[in-house]
Amino acid sequence: MTKKIHILYTIPNFDTAGSGKVVFDLARKLNPERFRVSIACTHNKGAFFKEVEGLGIPIHIIQIKVPLRPYYNLISRLKPFKDFLKKQEVDIVHSWDWSSDWSEVLACRLAGVKFVYTKKAMGWGNIHWKIKSYLTNFIITVNTDMRTFFAYKKQQKLIPFGFDTDYFNPSLITKDSSKEVFRIITVANLVPVKGIEVLIKALKLVNPSILLDIVGDTRDPYANTLKQMVVDLQLQDRVTFLGKEPDVRHLLKNSNLYVIPSKQEGMPMALVEAMCMGIPVLGSNISGIRYVLKEFEDLLFPVLDSEALAKKIDLLYNQTPQERNTLGVALREYCLSNFNMNKFIKTHELLYQDINNAT
Repeated sequence: MTKKIHILYTIPNFDTAGSGKVVFDLARKLNPERFRVSIACTHNKGAFFKEVEGLGIPIHIIQIKVPLRPYYNLISRLKPFKDFLKKQEVDIVHSWDWSSDWSEVLACRLAGVKFVYTKKAMGWGNIHWKIKSYLTNFIITVNTDMRTFFAYKKQQKLIPFGFDTDYFNPSLITKDSSKEVFRIITVANLVPVKGIEVLIKALKLVNPSILLDIVGDTRDPYANTLKQMVVDLQLQDRVTFLGKEPDVRHLLKNSNLYVIPSKQEGMPMALVEAMCMGIPVLGSNISGIRYVLKEFEDLLFPVLDSEALAKKIDLLYNQTPQERNTLGVALREYCLSNFNMNKFIKTHELLYQDINNAT
C-alpha cells in the first residue's frame, strides 16, 4: 500500500475566515486515499475554528514560529517545532502565514521537511522576504503581478483561489422583495488598506437615494474613523455598519452592487464571492483586483479616486435591472470557469505529489 503524503497546513489563527476558508476547503477536499492532512495554529479562538474542528482532522495548537532575534540562539529556539515535525512524520508543510518571517521554513529545513507557502498579499521588499523565498521549496502565487517578486525562483506556480460556487449560488437565497432601494455593499476587514473612506466619499457624490452597507469587524480604530466620516458628510441615514457576518450570501443577494476600493490586495476573496452570487461589482485598479477582473476592465476605477468611483456607480445605477442582471450572470459564469474549486484542489494535489517526489 502506497504511503499517504502527510500535509501539515500552518496558519496563525482562524480569527478571520479569509485564508482560513481556503485551508478549510483544502483540508476537507484533498483525496483521503493519497493524503493525510493535519493543521497547526497558535490558538483555538474565533468562531470559524469550530467549523474547522468539525472536519475531524488533527489540529495542533503549537508555536509555529519564533522571533528571529537574537540570531545566535535561533536554532535552539526552533527545536520544539522541528521535533514536532519529525514526531508527526510530516512530509510537506504548506504555510498560510502572511508575514516575511522565515523561522518556520528554517525549522522545516532542519527537520528535513519540504516547505511551501502561498504568497497571498502584495507586501514585499525587505530582506526577510528574500530569505524566506530562498529557503522555501516552492512558492504559490495568487495573481500574475506576484511573479516579479520571485524573478529568479523557478519553483513557483500561479494558483488562484478556488471557490465553492455551489455554496455561493444566488438561486439558493431568496431575495427580499421589500428592499426596492439601490444598495451598495462592501465586505472587508475594516483596516486602512481596505480604502473604505474612498467609497464613503463617493457615496456623497451619487444619487441620494443610494444606500451603503459596510460589513466587517468594527474593532479596529479605523472603523471609528469611518463612522466619524459618515457623520461629517451627513450620511448617517444612508450608511449602515453591519459588523462581522459569518455568512454574507443573503446580504449580497439583496444588494445591487458590490464595491471593493482597496489600496492593496493579493486575491480578494470577498470580491469573487460577490461575483459568484451574480451581482455587479466595481474594484480599484490594483494588482489583485485587476487580476480577478481582467476580462471586465470597465469595472475598474483608479485607486483612491472617489470621483471616478462615483461616476462608475452612477452608470450602473442608471442601467436597467435587466442590464445589471446580465452583467451579474456574466461575472458568475467567469468564476465558474476560472475560479473552480475542483480545479483548485486538483492542482494542489498534483503539486504536492511533485514536491514530495522531488529529490
